[in-house]
Amino acid sequence: MTRERAQGREAGRRTFLLSGGLAGIGLLAAGWAGRQASGAPAPETRPANEAKDEDEGVAPPEDLMREHGVLKRVLLVYEEAIRRIDARQDLPPGAVRDGATIIRTFIEDYHEKLEEEHLFPRFEKAGKLTDLTAVLRAQHQAGRRVTEEITRLATSAALKDASSAGRLKELMRQFVRMYGPHEAREDTVLFPALRNIVSPHEFAALGEDFEKKEHELFGEEGFEKMVDSVAKIEKTLGIYDLAQFTPK
Repeated sequence: MTRERAQGREAGRRTFLLSGGLAGIGLLAAGWAGRQASGAPAPETRPANEAKDEDEGVAPPEDLMREHGVLKRVLLVYEEAIRRIDARQDLPPGAVRDGATIIRTFIEDYHEKLEEEHLFPRFEKAGKLTDLTAVLRAQHQAGRRVTEEITRLATSAALKDASSAGRLKELMRQFVRMYGPHEAREDTVLFPALRNIVSPHEFAALGEDFEKKEHELFGEEGFEKMVDSVAKIEKTLGIYDLAQFTPK
C-alpha cells in the first residue's frame, strides 16, 4: 500500500468516527429536547454507590437514639412534676403515672431489652466497652425499681401527703439524674462503636430485628404513637410549647 493511500484511509476513518460521534450527540440532544417538551423529568445522574433506596430502614444506632428522644421528653415531664411539688402547685397525678407507663412499656420493656439482648452481649463477646455495659445493665435494673415506685406513688392521695409527695419527688429526681448521663454515654460512645464490632450484614440485620420487634409490640407506627402520647402529657402540664424554653 502506498503512503498516499494509507493517509487517505486514515483520513476517511477519522471522518467516519467524527460524524458518528456528532450523530450520537445529536440523538442525545433530540431525546433531551423531547423529554423537555413532554414535561418528563431529566434522568438522575447519581453515582452508582449512592443509588437511592426509598425502602432503606433506620440504622440501629439511629433507631435507639430517637427512642432516647422519647425518654428525654419524659424526663422533662418529671422535671416539671418536681418543680410543681416544690412550688406546692397543682400536679395531675395522671401526668406522672402516664409518663412512668411510657418509661415502663417503651423504654424498659422494649428499648432496654434490645440493648441487653442484642447490643451488650456483642460488645462483651468482642471484649469492648465491657466496663460501660456492666454499668448500663446495673442502671437499667435500678431504673426499673424506681419506675415501679414512681407508679405506685403517682396518686392523688400520695400527692396530698407531704411524706409521700417528698418521696415521689426524690424518686423522679434520682431517675432524671441517672438517665441524663446514661443515655448521653450510650449515644456518644456505645452506639457509634457498634459498626466496629459487627459485619455490615449483621448491622443491617439488627436494624430489621429492631423494627420487627417494635411493630410486634406497638404496631406499624409504634414510635410515632409514643411521641404522640408524650406530647399529650406535655400539653396537660403546659410544657408542650418549645418556645417557652428559649432564654429571654
